[in-house]
Amino acid sequence: MSYRLYIPGPITVSEETLRAMTQPMIGHRSKDFVALYQSIQPGLQRLMETADPVYLSTSSSWGIMEGALRNTVAKKVLCCMNGAFSDKWLDVAQRCGIAAHGLRFDWGKPVDPETVRTELATGQYDAITFIHSETSTGTLSPLESIMAVVREFPEVISIVDTVSSFSTLPIAKDANGMDVLITGSQKALALPPGLSLLSVSERARQRAASHPGRGYYFDFLEFHANHEKGMTPSTPAISLIYALQHKLVQIDNEGIANRYARHLRLNEKIRLWGRARGFSLFPEEEYGARGLNCFSNTLNVDLEAVNKSLKTRFQCVIDGGYGKLKGKTFRISNMGDETDETIGALIGALDTVFGELGA
Repeated sequence: MSYRLYIPGPITVSEETLRAMTQPMIGHRSKDFVALYQSIQPGLQRLMETADPVYLSTSSSWGIMEGALRNTVAKKVLCCMNGAFSDKWLDVAQRCGIAAHGLRFDWGKPVDPETVRTELATGQYDAITFIHSETSTGTLSPLESIMAVVREFPEVISIVDTVSSFSTLPIAKDANGMDVLITGSQKALALPPGLSLLSVSERARQRAASHPGRGYYFDFLEFHANHEKGMTPSTPAISLIYALQHKLVQIDNEGIANRYARHLRLNEKIRLWGRARGFSLFPEEEYGARGLNCFSNTLNVDLEAVNKSLKTRFQCVIDGGYGKLKGKTFRISNMGDETDETIGALIGALDTVFGELGA
């Protein structure tokens, strides 16, 4: 039996998108592939608000996250940590043998620009990582304010994870001076997992050129050289790229501004539901993510029982908390192809199940 996924990813993939993946296979060095690759560039550039190319990687986002470190860090990287996934940046850097320091914030708190300024002012760093929307806690950090600080330090390359914020709200890569913008297919793009997207500035590519240990699979220079030919460095997941092409047409038809407005509207509907039932957001309201809500389980509801009932009676699931917050929080996604109707149906199911559990 299939379930509708209201978890923070992977999320439900529509039948139309799945059909787009069934198009006949083509050679990845063929003119047909070049046409496919080039057809998706304008849409991706519009969503990222960038004139830089957008590269495609057949990997999870962590592949290109690790690659970004290997391509850009010569001296030391500052890893801003405020949740499970941003915390992982420090671990990844250290496993790569890269000098790194973790700038820690409490889980559920946003990255603070002034604290970033103080740390960067030590002159120790030539790169910084932070997550725009920390998926584990549903916390949205102030991207524009952080990047205004980072731009004060021209030697610092910025690596920004937008995995659960991309296409839920405006992200202006060029206007904010971001060097490496990373996202994945399985969140708000509502595609199957396995494809990641990155846009890299010219200065980040110049930094990469001086790094002999940047490897091959995630080498920025290889990405760029192949991009100029309308190709990828290695054999890509062509079916996923067909799905991405289909999704970009859908986004164009809806209108990017309308897409952002829909995500905000649905996010607020779920937030209002939680508040009405006596739950509060785990982060402060103003820093709540746009594609999901993370609620504190203040009523000590049995979240495993909630999901068991949702699955068997309503064929859907939510998330029962991640990492050290498992059972203490629950997360509900509104990203991707969700509509007023699907979110309304979810809220009805949640009211039934939570009500029966006394919440």
